[in-house]
Amino acid sequence: MHKNLTITSALGALAIIFGAFGAHALKETLTIDQLDSFETAVRYQMYHVIVLLFVNTYTGFSDRKRKQISWLFFIGILLFSGSIYVIQLTDVAAKSIWFVTPLGGLLFILGWILMCVNFMKKKSTINS
Repeated sequence: MHKNLTITSALGALAIIFGAFGAHALKETLTIDQLDSFETAVRYQMYHVIVLLFVNTYTGFSDRKRKQISWLFFIGILLFSGSIYVIQLTDVAAKSIWFVTPLGGLLFILGWILMCVNFMKKKSTINS
């Protein structure tokens, strides 16, 4: 759990750094559409950092579920936000890595579904 919280904290710091970088250093370099895309990557990264803080401190998850959900979100951040950062900050054509961003989004969705299923099971156990 402490390892996950360390990684989560680092990802949170990076989200702030990328957000500031985008708002200040890139506003003269990127088009409005590119900057919007970059901001989406930062926003989704921060959303999932906040959720990871919850996941890794909530005592209602088993260690196994906590790890599963955390990995889905960690890899989702890497693929979703990371691919957008790469596309906007380098000469890598979006066409060459187009599939990476939605794959990261799919991992986010799977993480949320796994949490939902866990909470539904807990509720049915309590009501039994």
